[in-house]
Amino acid sequence: MFDATPILEALALLVAAVITAVVIPYIKSKTTSTQQQEINSWVKVAVLAAEQIFNGSGRGAEKKAYVLNFLAEHGIKLDEARVDALIEAAVFEMKNGIIKSN
Repeated sequence: MFDATPILEALALLVAAVITAVVIPYIKSKTTSTQQQEINSWVKVAVLAAEQIFNGSGRGAEKKAYVLNFLAEHGIKLDEARVDALIEAAVFEMKNGIIKSN
């Protein structure tokens, strides 16, 4: 049986790199530094909370819905592509130990 895990991990790293190199700088160009720091902080808080609330794999849709609702409750209104990019960047940072989940 073929194990696709290494391929999926490599693909996830590639997507995260593209998000980091292209999408995040675009978002930053549309907001002030202070606004961006606040948005990034709220996204990270929401992602970490979703990871704590919805344990286990295969619950990505629930986690994303939680994050989107959390951000909306805190007045953060971005288009879906921007929010997706910020979520992916936060998840990448969490999984690679850049931000801690505990």
